[in-house]
Parts: sequence; structure tokens; C-alpha cells
Amino acid sequence: MDSVPIRLLIIDDDPGVLSAMQALFRRAGHQVIALADPSEAAGALAEEAPDVVLTDVRMPLVSGMEILALVKAQRPDAEVILMTAFGSIQLAVEAVKKGAYDFLLKPFDDVSIVELAVRRAAERKRLRERTRALEAQIEVREEFEGLVGGAQQMKEVYRMVETVAHTDATVLILGERGTGKELVAKALHLRSPRKDQPFLVVNCSSLPQGLIESELFGHAKGAFTGAVGAKKGLFEAAHRGTVFLDEIADLPLPAQVQLLRTLQEGEVRRVGSVDTVHVDVRVVAATNVDLAAARAKGSFRDDLYDRLNVISIRMPALHERGEDIPLLAHHFVQRSAGRQRKPPPKIGDEVMELLLRYPWPGNVRELENAMERAVILCQGDRLVPGDLPPQIAENELRALPEAPVLSELQYTLAKQAALSAFERRYLGAMMRRTKGNLSEAARLAGMDRSNFRRLLKAAGIDSSGSVQPLATGPDGDGSDAGAD
Repeated sequence: MDSVPIRLLIIDDDPGVLSAMQALFRRAGHQVIALADPSEAAGALAEEAPDVVLTDVRMPLVSGMEILALVKAQRPDAEVILMTAFGSIQLAVEAVKKGAYDFLLKPFDDVSIVELAVRRAAERKRLRERTRALEAQIEVREEFEGLVGGAQQMKEVYRMVETVAHTDATVLILGERGTGKELVAKALHLRSPRKDQPFLVVNCSSLPQGLIESELFGHAKGAFTGAVGAKKGLFEAAHRGTVFLDEIADLPLPAQVQLLRTLQEGEVRRVGSVDTVHVDVRVVAATNVDLAAARAKGSFRDDLYDRLNVISIRMPALHERGEDIPLLAHHFVQRSAGRQRKPPPKIGDEVMELLLRYPWPGNVRELENAMERAVILCQGDRLVPGDLPPQIAENELRALPEAPVLSELQYTLAKQAALSAFERRYLGAMMRRTKGNLSEAARLAGMDRSNFRRLLKAAGIDSSGSVQPLATGPDGDGSDAGAD
């Protein structure tokens, strides 16, 4: 169970069920309010502010569907899970459309099904609360010139930037592509005494072969064919400022020798000249390559590595700081909407869950591009899964229940739960792939159109491919929700 206590309101007129549920969740460390009389629900909602409401459907005087309406009116953020021994697919779909998180059929062969549903409902509520807080927080100016994030790894980056920015120390920034290494370099420059001087960026892997030394250090007139006049290099142009050398591992060995001289002596020698020119430049370098391995292969000089690695700052991959994904997503949505001159759309719960599950091999840059695409394609005031790039929207197809979760169930139930999850995600991904074209989705799935449509309806999936919470089948595992 989730380590964060859940405030759970249980409503059931069956004393045996109520007592068992109450004992189950209290043993797990959660705060439980138990009601045998559903007419007391309004008062309990007003006083207790539950995270999740677990209620029976068939009760005298007040039904579970009425409890659902009451919760959504009084505590719209609370998630509702309905339980009944007399359910149907139609009732389950109706409940989900009216805001229920899940619909469980009694009796339960394994109570872990109820535990799992409550835990995930509480997680959904917390995610929504965090999203709202981030929407308010994103209005605040970023603390580090475009660097966004509150994860512990990012706090360490901020601390290092603050500590070394005012010095002239050479800094080596390490990290995967797309993690924001250039933003760190710019933050170092803007927080330094050199902030009013040039900040020049060069990607060492993009410099034309044969002209690398000329680009960095300049050349004399007649130094080579086409050198009709003398030219300053990057280091002279950045005098008294900062040079950011990205992808430093791609710098050829002859240029590495020149760079080492510049770092040691503070001077450059233009190609084709015997004279030296003094330069006052701070160097910040970055790489996504293991420089120790490059040194072992002989492609990177030991002495240059030692000189560059005076101070190193490691930028974490996005999957290492997943807690920052919601904040970054909202930041990029607002920024992209501003560029598109349109109101920023909200990020729906299901979209945020997809963002949190995706591994982000392209890191922050990939997230930024995904949010920009989503804003451009969004047709309403809220992003839906179909607005996301296909690799993100369809990632949930691979995100089947994890083994630790499935191991809480008996083998038969675990197998059915995994199959049910696969079916639901497959159908949603297929509808997003075909942009809601039912006939095309059925054709690609190799199914009859009417059968495919019946599966969609049973799973509560709309034309955009949005996946609703499953209605649980008669064995408590959701198997009936996807049956023909």
C-alpha cells in the first residue's frame, strides 16, 4: 500500500462488509470513516474531507449513485469507487461517465483488488492537487534563467552554480543530450562578473573539419586557400566573456592542443601566424560522452581533461527527476501557448499520467517538443492523449501492471488483470493511432468493426482514445469489461 495515509470514507449498509473494510484499511495505516447509514454521508463529507469514498451501490433511502453525485457536488476532488453485487457493464459505464474512479463487483475473491483500487484513486487525487499547485507556481519567475525543477538533483545543480558562478574556474558540465547543459552554462555566465560581456556558444561536433582551429582561434591572411584576410576566432570575439564548448569530446586532437594552451597561458595563436594574442575568457565545456573512456582510447588528452575538470556539474536525466515532469510540462505548455498566441490548455489527468510513465530518452528537450506539439494540435481547452506524440501516447500499451503489483493477486486473477490492462491500453492506443477512425482501427486490429466498437464501449474508451477506469468483472478483475 501507499506509504502516505489515505483519508477513506466507507459507506455500506452491510455491517459485515463495513467492519471488514474498516479493519483492512486501518491495519494498512489509513484514516477510515465508516458509515452504515448513507444518509449521514453529507455531514461526513463536510467534516472529514476524504481523499477516496468507497461506497456500496444498493442501499436503502440513498443509493451509491446518489452518493456519487453528492461527493462530486460537495468534494469534487475526492475520488469515488462504487461496489455492488448487482452490477452491469451499462451501470459501470454510467458511473464512470458521472465521475466514478472505478466500479467493483462483489463478492471479492481477493481484497487486494479493493486495496489497489483505493491506492490508485488516492494517487489520482494527489496528482490533480499537485497539478493545480504547479499551475499557480509556474507564474513565478524561474530562479535560474530558464532552469526549472525542484528535485534534489536540481537543487544540487543550483547550489553548484551559485557557488562557482562568481569565479573564473573552468567548469565541465556532464549529462545526456537534452538535459539542459547549455542552460547551466548560461546561468553560470549571467551570475558572474562577466554577465555584460559576450556569451558565445559553439558545438564542437558541428564545426567543419579542416576549419575547426580557424573557427576557434582565428587565422592570418593567406593562412590557407580562401583566407583573403585576417579573422578573429571565437576566443578573441569572446574576450572578457564566456565561451561554452558543447560536445567537447568531439574536438580533434590538434585543436585540443591549442585549447590547452589557451586555458594554461590565456592566449591564442591564429592559424598561419607566429604571433600570440592575449584573451581573457572563461571556458565552460559540456559532454554527454564518458571522457574517461575517451582518454583510455587516446581520443581525448589527459592533460586537457585535467584542466577542464576543475569543477564538474552533472545534469540529471529527466527520468532521474520524475517529480519535476509536471512542473516542466506546465512551464512548456504556457510558453508554447504564448508563442502560439492562444490560451494555455489544461493538462488532463490521463495526459499527465502518460507523461509520468514515459521514460523520456530525449530528456527535457523531448518533453519541451512534446508539449509544443500538443499545444499546437489541441482543439479544446484541455490536452488529450491524442495531442501527444505517438511514442508517448502509446507507451501505456507497454506499461502493463508491474510484477510487484500483480504478485498481490492469485495467479488466475493476476493473469486476467494483466490481459485486461493490455486490452484496454491496446484499444486506446489504436484509436489514437487512427485519430478516432473506428473503421481503420478495426482494420488494423484485424477485427470486425462491430466487435471492435463493442469492445471500445465496454472499456469506456472514446474516439480520442482516452482510457477511462475499468469496470471490474464478476470475478473482481475487470475481465468482463473487455469481453465481446
